[in-house]
Amino acid sequence: MRLYICLAMVFALLCSPFAPVCLAQSGPPGVGELLPRFTIPAPQSRDDAEYLGIAEKEPFWISEISAPLVIIEIFSMYCPYCQREAPRLNKLYYKIQSDPELKEQIKIIGIGAGNSPFEVNFFKKKFKVPFPMFPDPDFAIHKTLGEVRTPYFIVALNLPDRCPTVAYSKLGRIRNFDEFLKQITEKLNSEAGK
Repeated sequence: MRLYICLAMVFALLCSPFAPVCLAQSGPPGVGELLPRFTIPAPQSRDDAEYLGIAEKEPFWISEISAPLVIIEIFSMYCPYCQREAPRLNKLYYKIQSDPELKEQIKIIGIGAGNSPFEVNFFKKKFKVPFPMFPDPDFAIHKTLGEVRTPYFIVALNLPDRCPTVAYSKLGRIRNFDEFLKQITEKLNSEAGK
């Protein structure tokens, strides 16, 4: 009898309006799915906060970033592929920043899976990364995103009054930046028109 009562209580809790909306999943988020919810640590500098359009000293969520597209790189300081990809991502950042339209539409962040603030800062300085990078020392964000290998790229479609959805989800390097930017901006334009 107790077992049935416990199960009924668990079911009632999960079905209540206070149950979490986004739960961890068993694999990377797929295109068209809601982006699982996770908390990102506060930006480490005023410049990072201004770039993202968020409060400087507060943890935040993707929907608070002031851009309709957010490129999320899941990396590790110890990943040789991530190290090799860093200069290319810097080029992508500068390509976006040099285009007045793209600059307003797209922001980039990095999440250091299993990396401490020290490790993330070391990576950022060593590879002269210009965009914000955040530590994930206990793998909390990494687990929420399906424990992906690195580098992994997710583009979140971050439209006002909607939950962020996945517009792109892929392991490994982004081979052609022009095709990539065309693909994600077309996705933005089609979704924004709905």
